[in-house]
Amino acid sequence: MPLTLQSQLMGDVVVIRCQGRIVAGAEVDSLQAEFEKQIRISRKVVLQLAATDYIDSSGVGALVRVFSVLKGAGGDLKMCELSPRIRRVLEITNLLNIFRTYPSEKEAIAGFSQAPRSRHSALGSALYGTKIVCVDTSRDVLAYLNALLRRSGYEVFTTRVVDEAMTLVYSQMPDMVICGPGMLGLPTGEAAVETFRNSKPGMPVLLLPPDFSTAEEGQAGVDLVNRVQSLLGD
Repeated sequence: MPLTLQSQLMGDVVVIRCQGRIVAGAEVDSLQAEFEKQIRISRKVVLQLAATDYIDSSGVGALVRVFSVLKGAGGDLKMCELSPRIRRVLEITNLLNIFRTYPSEKEAIAGFSQAPRSRHSALGSALYGTKIVCVDTSRDVLAYLNALLRRSGYEVFTTRVVDEAMTLVYSQMPDMVICGPGMLGLPTGEAAVETFRNSKPGMPVLLLPPDFSTAEEGQAGVDLVNRVQSLLGD
């Protein structure tokens, strides 16, 4: 089902009601445009997801990115009325605690009166000192990888530019590099992968599949974390 959006200002809180799938392409673009429009009105946003039953990796990445922008500007993004499938996706990828979730719009709106969590606490912190550099052309994919891997205890560096990725590899000496499908589509992508592999003997370079951004988010996230743990010997 194509994504349809309805927004309503309730006091000083904007409620955005979604119906349909939140997936890479026109759906994520329209949701992003609606966020950008509404946060000019209020930086307090509630996303109502009762009629949303599917979200892919790009969709989750877009939500994480908007959350970070709002928190950085002193606002917040809360979710309510999550469908069982969306809740399950966020649970199995360990991302549920990034967002405050509520059973109803009324409770989500009231949640803005509660003491906020710190952004550091919400996004997690690096527990093991293991560094991962992620490079891809998509901001949403990078936001998703950053949130997913940080919640799994890794220290994450992200960039959309191959030259910046090279600098990060040589300056941070990471334990792994993850290359997204967008980066691999660049003319210099294959050469960059070889440079990453040669920069630190034995360092794994994980290439994400072409359909990663459009894969079912829950399974894609679980598979990625399992693969990372396997390659790093965790």
